[in-house]
Amino acid sequence: MSSQAKIVLTASVLAVCLLGPAMAADLTTPAYTDPPAFQWSGAYVGVHGGTAFTKMPNPFAGRNGWSGGVQAGYNIQTGPAVFGAEIEGSYLGGAEHDVQGGRIKEKWRGAAKAKAKAGMSFDQTLLFGTGGVALTKFDKSDGVTSSDGWKGGYLVGAGIEQGFAGGLSAKVEYDYVRTPDVETTSALGKSKETIGSHELKAGINYRF
Repeated sequence: MSSQAKIVLTASVLAVCLLGPAMAADLTTPAYTDPPAFQWSGAYVGVHGGTAFTKMPNPFAGRNGWSGGVQAGYNIQTGPAVFGAEIEGSYLGGAEHDVQGGRIKEKWRGAAKAKAKAGMSFDQTLLFGTGGVALTKFDKSDGVTSSDGWKGGYLVGAGIEQGFAGGLSAKVEYDYVRTPDVETTSALGKSKETIGSHELKAGINYRF
């Protein structure tokens, strides 16, 4: 065998030895794929707590009441847009409102909301707007002898929610609730008032 043939044979053997393991690794190692995008779709339940207050801008001024409650809802995500609905129940702790002849206070609230109608998700961060109807229970307070009790109104709000692994997410939300024609009776007689209430709360949701 000529020296040139020996060189070619030797180079071929070395190439097979070097390339063989690399080719085998390519055949056995799966290709890398990006992790799936975070999904907001699905049902969830959660709890919240915060403060219900009468006047802006200070939510911790006098006549406010601490709030707490539960919520449940369902989201549908289409691309970055998120749409959903939510029901919520809260204990309001007695935020007080001025009316003719005295004051009344909030005790309970139930709300049905179209949540995240204007929502846009940035992967695990969701910015949302919300709106719907609310039922608030008013009790008599200083100078008022009777109040309507449960009264219907409307709610608008906005917030931000951050998703985490394991189906958990945390949110901060502000809601404004306007309740018209709340009837009260005091020493000055009967009157009807439109009550505006603010609520600032933080919450935790679990998606499943």
